[in-house]
Amino acid sequence: MATDVVHAEPGPPASDPPLFAQVQFCIVPNQALKAEFADKLAKSLEDNGAIQRRLNFNDGRIRLDEVTHIISVTTDFPDYDAAVSALIPVVKPDWVESSITKRRLANPRQYSPDPKLFFSGLVVCCADLPDGDKDAILGGVLAMGGLHSGAVTRMVTHVVALTIDNDKCKTAISKGLKCNIVLPHWFDDCLKLGKRIDEGPYLLPEPEILRKRPEDHIPEASRPDLQGASSARPSRLPTPAGSPSPNRRDLHVFQNKKVMLSTDLEIGSHLRGTLEDLVTSSGGSVTGSVYKADIFVCQYRENRGFRIASRAAKDVGNLSWLYHLITHNTWTSPLRRLLHYPIARQGLPGFKDFRISLSNYNGEARVYLENLAKAAGGDFTKTMKQDNTHLITAHLVSEKCDAAKEWNINMVNHLWLEESYAKWQIQTLANPRYTHFPPRTNLGEVVGQTQIDKQAVERFFFPKGSDIDPAAEDDHMPHSMQQKDQNFAPARISNSSAVQPSSSARDAESNLAIRSDGPTPKVTKETRRHSEGAYLRTPASSRFTAEGKENETPSTTGSRGAKDRAVAKLHDLAPDIALYEKERKRVGGVMYGGRRTSEEKGQEANRKRSISVDHDRGTEGSEQARESKRTKKTKGPPSMRLMLSGYKRWVAQPRREHDERGRLRDLGIMITQDPASCTHLAAPNIVRTQKFVTAIAYAPAILSADYVEQCLAKNEKLPPEDFPLKDIEGEKRLGFKLSDAIKRAKANKHQLLQDFTVYCTENIRGGFDTYKSIVEVNGGKCMLYRARAGSITSARGGGLDGSSEDTGPAKEECVYLMSGTTSDEARLWPKFRQVVQGIGKVPRIVRTDWILDLALSQQSHWRAGLELTEKDVDS
Repeated sequence: MATDVVHAEPGPPASDPPLFAQVQFCIVPNQALKAEFADKLAKSLEDNGAIQRRLNFNDGRIRLDEVTHIISVTTDFPDYDAAVSALIPVVKPDWVESSITKRRLANPRQYSPDPKLFFSGLVVCCADLPDGDKDAILGGVLAMGGLHSGAVTRMVTHVVALTIDNDKCKTAISKGLKCNIVLPHWFDDCLKLGKRIDEGPYLLPEPEILRKRPEDHIPEASRPDLQGASSARPSRLPTPAGSPSPNRRDLHVFQNKKVMLSTDLEIGSHLRGTLEDLVTSSGGSVTGSVYKADIFVCQYRENRGFRIASRAAKDVGNLSWLYHLITHNTWTSPLRRLLHYPIARQGLPGFKDFRISLSNYNGEARVYLENLAKAAGGDFTKTMKQDNTHLITAHLVSEKCDAAKEWNINMVNHLWLEESYAKWQIQTLANPRYTHFPPRTNLGEVVGQTQIDKQAVERFFFPKGSDIDPAAEDDHMPHSMQQKDQNFAPARISNSSAVQPSSSARDAESNLAIRSDGPTPKVTKETRRHSEGAYLRTPASSRFTAEGKENETPSTTGSRGAKDRAVAKLHDLAPDIALYEKERKRVGGVMYGGRRTSEEKGQEANRKRSISVDHDRGTEGSEQARESKRTKKTKGPPSMRLMLSGYKRWVAQPRREHDERGRLRDLGIMITQDPASCTHLAAPNIVRTQKFVTAIAYAPAILSADYVEQCLAKNEKLPPEDFPLKDIEGEKRLGFKLSDAIKRAKANKHQLLQDFTVYCTENIRGGFDTYKSIVEVNGGKCMLYRARAGSITSARGGGLDGSSEDTGPAKEECVYLMSGTTSDEARLWPKFRQVVQGIGKVPRIVRTDWILDLALSQQSHWRAGLELTEKDVDS
C-alpha cells in the first residue's frame, strides 16, 4: 500500500482532471461550420479530455442521452428544441476557445446561437459613461446573452464610450486590440428593435450618425441569404450547389425520411415524379399516409393533413421549403423562414383592408416583403397613393416617406409585417419597435430574421383535438389518436371546424390521401367505393342525446354522406355548445331546463333561510357582515363620467389625486381622459385646452370645477345641474354663448367639418397632432402640408363660410392652411396659394385661433384678424 502511494504522489497533472473531462459533445455540421474546422475543434476538445459523439448514421440525428454539449453555429437543426427541453447546452465554437483560454468552462448562455440572444458573443467594456447609462447598457447586454468586462483585455469585443479621449480607449488603440469603440446609441437602437444592427455608423472616432445629416443617402443593404425563401410559390426546381449537372443532383438530406406530397400543391404529374425521384435517390421514400410520413409538404394550412402532421410534431413545410432543402442539401426548419411554412387561403383576419407599399428595401428583401404582404392577405401596391394605409420602409430618407407624412399614411418598419404574420395577429402600431428607425441604418439588413410562432399558429389552425380523423385507418393511427377517435367530443369537432372550415370534397380527397400507403393514387369511383366499404365501423356515440331519450340507437351505416351531415349539424350547434360551456363555468353553474322563476327563487331562499335560522341563529350576524363586505367591494357602474380641464387642485400632487379619484369613484363619479366617453366636463372657466375643445363636440354637460370641490368636501354626489359653468367674460371675449354651443354640438353630431380637408404646417405651435385631433373629432380630415406636388388635388372646401352667421363671402370654395408666423412656415404660403388657385378654389392661410373658435362655438364664425399675410411674419 505504501508503494502505491509513493508512485501516485508525484505528478500534479495526474491530480487535476482535464478541462473537458465531463464533456461529451456532438458537432452539428453546417455550411458555416466547415468539416476542416470541425475536425480541428473536435481535436482540441479531445486533447482536453472530452469525448465526441457523432451523429446517428441512419437518420443524422443526435443521441441526446449520450451528450452533455452540442456545438453548432445555428439553432437550425432538428434536435434543437428537444435539446433545450432536456437542458443540454447548445454553444457556438467560440465557447471552446474561451474555455481553453480561461482554463475553466465558460458560461454556455453567453455563447448560445439562439437569435433571440442577439448580443451573444459580445464582451463589453464601458469607458466614460454616467453610472445610470452604464447600468442600463450592461443590463441589456447581459439579458441578451453578452458579457461585461471591467478592464480592457483581448477578450473585449466592444468598448462603449462618448469619445476616444479616455484611458480605456487609448489602451485599446495602443495595444492594437481587435475591438470596436462604439457610441452607447448603438446599444439603445439594438434594444429598441430587438435586433442586432451593424455598428458601423456608431464607430468612434468619427461616427456617421453624428457626422452626416439625416437626409443624406443611406447605402442599400443586401440579404443574399433570402434567396429561395422570398416566395411561398417557387417558380422552378433549383439545382443544388455542387451538383455536377442540372440533371444529376447528389442529395442526402432526405436519407431515411418518409416524405408525403399533399394534393393541394397543385403541381403537374411530371414535376411530382421528379420530386419523388429526388427523394428516393437521396435515400428517402415517398408515402401517401400522413401518419407514416416524417415530412409533410403542403401549400395551405386549411388542410386535414396539415393539422394531423402538425399535431404529431412532424416537419410541415411548403414547396418553397422543399426546394430549399434540395438546393442547399442541408436540413432547415420550416418555421425558420416565414414563407417556408404553409400559408392561409384567406390571409390574416383584418389584413385585407390594408393597402401596403414598400420603400428603401431592395433585391431579395423587397421581393420577400412583397410576397409576405400578399400572403398575409394585404393589397400590395408598387406605387403609393393617398388611399394606401401603410408604408413599410427601411429608413426615412425617400420621397415616399415624405409623402406618407403629408398624407397621414402609417409608416412602419418590416418588423410590424413580419411579427403580425408570425404571431397571426395584427400588431399594434403603438409599439415603438415598429416605428423606430435608427439614423444611418438600413433596416433591410435585418429582414427575414423573424420565425413562425408555432404556439400562435397552433391556437388558430390546429388546436388540441383538431387532429381527429374519424375516417382514418386504425392501424395507421397512433394509439393516442385512436383513443381520441373513440371518445371524440362534438365540441372539439365544432371548434376545429370553426377555426378553419373546409369543404367535404377537400376533406374527402385529403382522407383518401391519408389512408393510402405509397405514392398518392389516382382517385376513381371504384377506389372510392372500395375504400368506403373497407372502413365501415360502428360510429362513436354522441355525448348529446335527444331530450327524453335514455339511449341512442346506433347508426347502421358508415357512409361519408352521413358523416358529412353529422359534422354539418354539429357545426350548426357550435354556438349553442359554446354558450353551454360558458354557462357551465359561470359561478353557480347552469340549471337544466332553464332558469328558475322568481317565485321558485323566493321559495328556495326562504326555505334555506328558515333552515339556517333553526340550525344556528348565531350565524345571522356573520352572514350580514359578509354581505356588507361583499357590497362594499363591488362597485356598480359609474353614474357620471367626468372630464377635468384646467383643474389645478391636483397639480404636482399625485398621491392626493389618487386618493381623491378613489373617493369620487366611490360616489359614482369616474374621472376620465377620453372625451368620447365623458358625460360631464368640469373646468374653472372656458379654456382653450385640447381636452376642453375636443370634448365640446360630444356635447357634454359643462360644470364648474367647484362641483368636484363640493362633492369631496361633503363626501356625497351633489346634483350636477346646481353647478353650471358661468363665464360671462369668456363668452364675451370669444363671441358665443356656451349653452348655444352645446345645442349646436348636439345638432352637428361631429359633422361640422364633414368632407373638409384642413392643412397644417409641420412646425406649428402646439403640435400638429393637437390640431389633427380637434379637426377629426368634428368630422374633418387634417393633413400635414410641406409644399409637395399633388398634395392638395383632392382637397374639398366651401360651405364653412356660407352659413347664415358668417360675415365672409358666401359659398366660397375655400381651402384652409393653419400656420404659425415663423419665416420657415411663411415660405410655404406662396406655393399653397398657387396650388389652391390652380384648382379653382380660394386659399386661406389662418391662425390656429380659427380652428379653436370654430370648435368651441361649433359654428363657422369668420372674423377679422384670423387670416395671415406676409405682414404677420416674425422678423
